[in-house]
Amino acid sequence: MKWRKYVIATHRDLGYLCFGLTVIYAISGVAVNHIHSWNPTYSIVRVQSTIGPVLQSGPINEAFVHTVLQKLGEKAALKNIFQPDPETLKIFVEGNTITVQLKSGQVLQEKVQKRPLLYQLNFLHLNHPKKIWTWFADLYAIALMLLAMTGIIILKGKNGLKGRGKWLVAAGIFIPLFFLFLYS
Repeated sequence: MKWRKYVIATHRDLGYLCFGLTVIYAISGVAVNHIHSWNPTYSIVRVQSTIGPVLQSGPINEAFVHTVLQKLGEKAALKNIFQPDPETLKIFVEGNTITVQLKSGQVLQEKVQKRPLLYQLNFLHLNHPKKIWTWFADLYAIALMLLAMTGIIILKGKNGLKGRGKWLVAAGIFIPLFFLFLYS
């Protein structure tokens, strides 16, 4: 029965060790699960303003675009420009899409901003750092597996694996298999 003492100690210590990462992965996981209805990593802030008519004789060139950007106080690097029609100019800079109505001077800026906290949590959860984080995340996955395995053998009797535990373990295996069958 000495092994039970080690199982409990392992389960307890892994539980403490995995707590922070589990909370991070849980918050990020819920956010990413709903990516079809919102972007959990970035938000788009729309800002409308007026800079007055900005007419250009001849084709739009980079010097003209820089004049418009100066009027807006935009200092980000120019990525591209596009003129969908003679009265509209789209300017793409790092983190901002600017639509200028040339005759009226009406401007719509769509600024991409990182969502506080969620950006960082998703960065880790989706393994964007790569490198050593991948190994750390793998160790975390192994720790979760050990946590699950020690967890099912901690209790004895009617509350343990021989009692209601077997039904809960079976449900935990059956539910994902059911959805795999349902969606494939």
